[in-house]
Amino acid sequence: MQSEILSLICDPATKDVLELKTGSDARGRILEYLINPKTGQRFTVREGIPVFLQESEISGSNRRYQGLYDRIARFYDFSTWAYSRWKRMSVETRLREYLDELEVKEGDRVLEVSVGTGRNLQFLPHSAEFFGLDISWGMLKQCRRNASKWKIDVKLFMGTAEQLPFRDQVFDVVFHFGGINFFNDKAAAIREMVRVAKPGTRFVIGDENEELARKYEKLPVTGGFYGNRKQAISAPVDLLPPDMEDVQVKDIAGGDLYCLSFRKPR
Repeated sequence: MQSEILSLICDPATKDVLELKTGSDARGRILEYLINPKTGQRFTVREGIPVFLQESEISGSNRRYQGLYDRIARFYDFSTWAYSRWKRMSVETRLREYLDELEVKEGDRVLEVSVGTGRNLQFLPHSAEFFGLDISWGMLKQCRRNASKWKIDVKLFMGTAEQLPFRDQVFDVVFHFGGINFFNDKAAAIREMVRVAKPGTRFVIGDENEELARKYEKLPVTGGFYGNRKQAISAPVDLLPPDMEDVQVKDIAGGDLYCLSFRKPR
């Protein structure tokens, strides 16, 4: 793991500084891990990706959807392509409906929460410095394969949106698209995204709207994940910190998705 990453990351629970250590396994192989020197909490570095969660800590919707995305990771990009064809547009045209809301400049540090297969990063300026977090190991592995294919440098992390493993105010751009509807704690996830962003950062958050969810709940594959919702889906405007500026909500993808944008005060 690159040493400069240490200046950006922290213990997701306590926000304490972490140290990078090395050890060896039973076979004598050198292993890296991160440790909180105050508490002794360790975080493994798995195949070069820091892992900031334990299986025993994942519960509720987060566990349910982690399993789903692990299973569909290999096929997710195909489903994105098929959906775009159904909408009679290219993948890039569809994704740019929300990516163009971002303000990515050369050299910016960009964080995508729930990076998935990394498809969004393909259509952002490659002069930026990309960081991606996801709860699904399957998605992170697919993202790494895609990044290699597209010649994109992205630093990946496994964790939850509700407890981001990053220090305060270190990112120029923060966005999330797809997944927040079923986070365990949407408000906590939004607070964390705001915390790690620099003052003046413009955010984009989006997901399926209620109309599309009603269509999905009637289908055999997706019905089990979209049915039995406790409340109708809507853009989480009411969960934003009260001082956010330039709050806007619009429907995109022919009304299937909502796109919420706002700005952290300067």
